[in-house]
Amino acid sequence: MHVGVREKSSSIKAVRIHSHGGPEVLKLEEVPVPRPGSGEVLVRNHAIGVNFVDTYLRSGAFAPPAMPFIPGKEAAGEVLAVGPGVHDFAPGDRVAFVETLGAYAEQTVAPAHFLVHLPDAIKYETAAASMLKGLTAQYLLRRTFRVEPGHIVLVQAAAGGVGTILTQWAKHLGATVIGTVGSTEKAAMARKNGCDHVIEYHREDFAVRVKEITDGKGCHVVYDGVGKATFPHSLDCLRPFGYFVSYGFSSGTIPPFDIMLLLEKGSLFATWPGLTMYLADRKDVLSMSQELFDVIASGAVKIPPPTQLPLAEAAEAHRRLEARETNGATVLLT
Repeated sequence: MHVGVREKSSSIKAVRIHSHGGPEVLKLEEVPVPRPGSGEVLVRNHAIGVNFVDTYLRSGAFAPPAMPFIPGKEAAGEVLAVGPGVHDFAPGDRVAFVETLGAYAEQTVAPAHFLVHLPDAIKYETAAASMLKGLTAQYLLRRTFRVEPGHIVLVQAAAGGVGTILTQWAKHLGATVIGTVGSTEKAAMARKNGCDHVIEYHREDFAVRVKEITDGKGCHVVYDGVGKATFPHSLDCLRPFGYFVSYGFSSGTIPPFDIMLLLEKGSLFATWPGLTMYLADRKDVLSMSQELFDVIASGAVKIPPPTQLPLAEAAEAHRRLEARETNGATVLLT
């Protein structure tokens, strides 16, 4: 193992979960310094992304690992040490990682597979606010349903972390973008990010409004990270053979439904894709990350400055996220 000069203390601070529950189960504790094994890298985290998937694992909505565990699946920082077989990274490298449980900590051991070099122009806070959300947007727009000029796209929760990136990127690709939001403040954000039409779903029926906007034709694709509160009405926003792409359930899980519903509403396609599967091949980790960095560098996608909280306030970050009190992304700083 190649060790960087900063690895001195025998313990670090980390947030751990010992039982399922609300934000209060997130506990800041002292844990031993992790050691990288074969194919792994030890990263000193400077900024840690907060995502809805973290709340799903905390609550038990997603099957968690053995208790206790450290949540969090993305962070940005610098390499402290590398394990055997790692040749692409060295102590001192600026990096970011995704899909690696254990990010809510001062240091995390990450598989080199999920680690990428961070361009000098991208700050740690920006990377932590955009890697997981940005790569999610990348596969949703470029692989799950490939958005092309002329497509009409509906983004549910357009002012959220993923929605903010989806909106800008879809507009950059030439789509007409319709976004739903929960407040007038978020409506202004969605317009600023390029939404051609914004619907405040507390004030009007979004499915009816979408049909009005599209002259009754409907959208080519709906990107829905909301879940229970927007289903099955998201299906009513689609044209025949349209794509319903579910990637989250911030309002609760979608209840079981009869697959014949897809036939009745227009021979629709429905899918729930996952980032892990899209990153199974190392070359895709690199190419998808590069495409994300490129659209950020070009200015086509602007990452708003994230809300910043100290690691010790992870519970407050979760509370705000689940209460929909956040605009854009939130990061934890160590």
